[in-house]
Amino acid sequence: MAEFKPPPKTMILRLYRSPLGLLLGRFILLLTTRGRKSGLPRVTPLQYEKVDGDYCLGSARGVKADWVRNILTCPEVELQVKNKKISGKADVVTDPMKIADFLELRLRRHPVMVGRIMEMDGLSRAPSRAELEAYAVNLAMVIVHPV
Repeated sequence: MAEFKPPPKTMILRLYRSPLGLLLGRFILLLTTRGRKSGLPRVTPLQYEKVDGDYCLGSARGVKADWVRNILTCPEVELQVKNKKISGKADVVTDPMKIADFLELRLRRHPVMVGRIMEMDGLSRAPSRAELEAYAVNLAMVIVHPV
């Protein structure tokens, strides 16, 4: 089986800024962080879930992801969701139980897409809670609270 490779970041950014951005914005937002060393703005397209007015983002690379490391240094971020700009404060979560809750929510909302992602990561398409908790140990989640 061929390894899944996501489209390049630049392609997603171009599509997001085109008329297709309104469609992509249903699943993907643009997160702007400040580079932890340079202080320059860094834009990252990410899948998201909106929960009780907050925006939840998952990091498959855990706290090793550059955008998460930037947030650990400077939690003030900006989001673009469709054509709406939002300022917020981001909290990094590494608790596997909370991340498993987030994964369960994503599976409920998007069973086909998230189930397929789980399969590509070696889990079953409908993983048990125990599987999700074990999987979540190496992940991180970021919750952005709009300000």
